[in-house]
Parts: sequence; C-alpha cells; structure tokens
Amino acid sequence: MRENDAMTSSDEGEQPWNPQRQRNSNERLLLDRLRAGGPSSRAQLARESGLSKPTVSSALAALAATGLVREAGTHTPERGRSAVLYAPDPTAGYALGIDIGRAWLRVALADLDGAVVARSEVRNQARTSSTMADLVVTTAHQLVAGSGVDAEKIAQAVVGTPGVYDAEKRRVRYAQHLPGWGRPGLFDRMRDGLGMPLAVHNDANLAALGEYTFGVGAGSRLFVYVMIGTGLGMGVVSEGQLFTGAHGGAGEIGFLPWPGRQKPDTLEDAVSGDAVVAAARSHGMAGPLTAKDVFEAARAGNPAAVKAVELEGERLAHTVAAVAAVLDPDLVVLGGGVGHSADLLLRTVRETLRTLTPLRPKVAPSSLGEDAVLLGAVATALGTARDVTFERRTRSGNPGR
Repeated sequence: MRENDAMTSSDEGEQPWNPQRQRNSNERLLLDRLRAGGPSSRAQLARESGLSKPTVSSALAALAATGLVREAGTHTPERGRSAVLYAPDPTAGYALGIDIGRAWLRVALADLDGAVVARSEVRNQARTSSTMADLVVTTAHQLVAGSGVDAEKIAQAVVGTPGVYDAEKRRVRYAQHLPGWGRPGLFDRMRDGLGMPLAVHNDANLAALGEYTFGVGAGSRLFVYVMIGTGLGMGVVSEGQLFTGAHGGAGEIGFLPWPGRQKPDTLEDAVSGDAVVAAARSHGMAGPLTAKDVFEAARAGNPAAVKAVELEGERLAHTVAAVAAVLDPDLVVLGGGVGHSADLLLRTVRETLRTLTPLRPKVAPSSLGEDAVLLGAVATALGTARDVTFERRTRSGNPGR
C-alpha cells in the first residue's frame, strides 16, 4: 500500500480540510492539465483550472522544484508581455513494458510522455519457464543500462503474457503454449530480479489497449482486438476502459467450441496459425511450413495456400459474427501473427460476414503490428508510473506531507 493510501475515509472525515493536502491536489490538477493540454502559461492555467494566479504560481514553483515540470519556452501575444510556458518534465520518471511471446521477447523503456527511449527484441529460446523469467530480467537490465536512464527512476513495469494472471494464487492460467508458465511464484521471481513494481496482464488485452491508445482503435466507443497467432485471444476496450470480466477471462474466445471432424475442437484449433498450416497441408502443400510461409505462398498465387487463406478468412468471419452478436462493437481489429497478413483476409472476412449476420462492425487490420502488446504494456505502465512519480517527488520535495 502506498503511503498516501494509508489514510482511511474516517481519517479524512476528521480532517475535512488540510493545507498540505490541498496544495498536493492543486499541483496534481495543474500537472494533469499540462499533460493533457500541452505547454501553458500561468495565466492560461489559472483560467482553465479556476485557481487564483498566486495559487498557480505557487504550485508551479513547487512542481518545478521537485523536477515534475520545467519551462518550455515563452509565448508573446499580440498585446501584452511575454509569458513563460510550462510543461511536464518527461524525464521525471519512466515506465517499462515487456511482451513475452513464444518466439520473441520485446522490452521497451518510455518516459512519462510515452516516448520510447530504448527498446530491445530478442529471440525467446528459453526451454523452461525459469530460464524464460531469467531472460526477461537480464534483457530488461541490459536495456536500462544501455539507455543511460537511472533505474531508480523507473516507477512501474508491466508484462504482457498469454493466459490469465491469477493474482490470488500468483500464477498464470491457460498459457498453453508456454510450458511451465503457470508455475506459482514465477512472476514474483521476475519482480524481485527486476527490482521494481511489476504488474501482469493478458497479452491480447494489452494489445487492445495499445491499439486504442496509439493505433486505429482511438476514439472507438467499444473496440475489440482479435489476436490470431500461435493461439487465439481477444481484448475488449469500452469507453477507453479494458473489460476483463469477473475473473479476468473475458476475451478468451479460443475456448469457444468449434465442430471438428473427429471430435469437438475449439475455435483456437480452427483459427490459429496452426490451423492455417493444417489447411494448407490438406490442400497439398508439403514440407516444413509456418503460417507466415502459407501467407507468402498465397501472395505468390499458390493455389493450396490461397485456399487455406480463404478458409481462414471464412472462419474469422464466424468469429467476428459471434463477437458482434455479444458485444456490438463499432470496430474489430485483426492483429497477431496471422493478423499481420490481414490484407489477404479482409475481403473474405467482409464478404462472408454479410452472409452470416446483419450486425457488421467495421473490420480493420492492426496499425501497430507486432508492437501492439509492447505498446499496450507501456501505456498501462505509464498510468501507474505517473502517479508513483508524482507521489515520490512531492514527498521527497515536501517532507511535511
């Protein structure tokens, strides 16, 4: 629990007004306005916040003294004197985003403006879950050391992983493609090795947040990101907020039943990258194959690959139809490894969707590609990092708080 959280509601009731708390509130209000509206002068902040000019001046001085804001030039109006502009100092703190996939590990370090200042991408060749956790820690430490950023200024790390993190049991469930990844204590070990606060989130959920924050999902009222790769997952963002369900399992559409030839399969069996390869083989393609190979062959006109891609598009249309009936999104984005080839799938998806349902949300390819999970992790970490950095700086700069 953070120090500021230690005060109970009854404490607040006993102290309805506190000068230190009021100053803290004013400073946070101005910092948030600067972050949302860009560089501003004292007079402009006073107008927009409703605070008096002396109060604004005092708050800005305190924020500048603790390194949370800095001067950002001047503005000279047609009439009147030049005014100093203030902006948040993005180097006051940092956030770390981590994307753990079966094939790749991606790590990014971002300042408080969300600008990525360093990133790393390494092959995930770990054979055990413990080795994979160690790889995350080593890669992150190397990235931070090479960035020149003081590790103490990293306020929050967020990791994206397949499956659903159970905070009570401190383990990941349903990460079927990462053997041993559900072992309890694995993320505690990772957190201790990193030496910083670490939050764990489902990768499809983070990809949805990444696409909503930085990509084509921006502005959507209800936005769905379908991740098609080694597995199948989905993230749902409603009014800018992630929807995870009662137990974190919302969006685990890979578990939906799908009628198989021999036995009931799941939707993941029908739509994932492995399904694309299986379909290509059933139509005559031979030799070592990946989903990427099949899509490249389809681009080159290989008949078996074209058939496999068409089948994938039809099955994706059924997926979108089911999602549309339950959630009624205004946008469905296709991402993940298979989603990178959405340009080959969209025509079939849209045409098939018209035959399946009158509910036809807009379907579009991801604009972030393989960076969707990583940027979603960064965006999620930033929210906490900004809060933690403010609390750290104001406490250290104002001992009486």
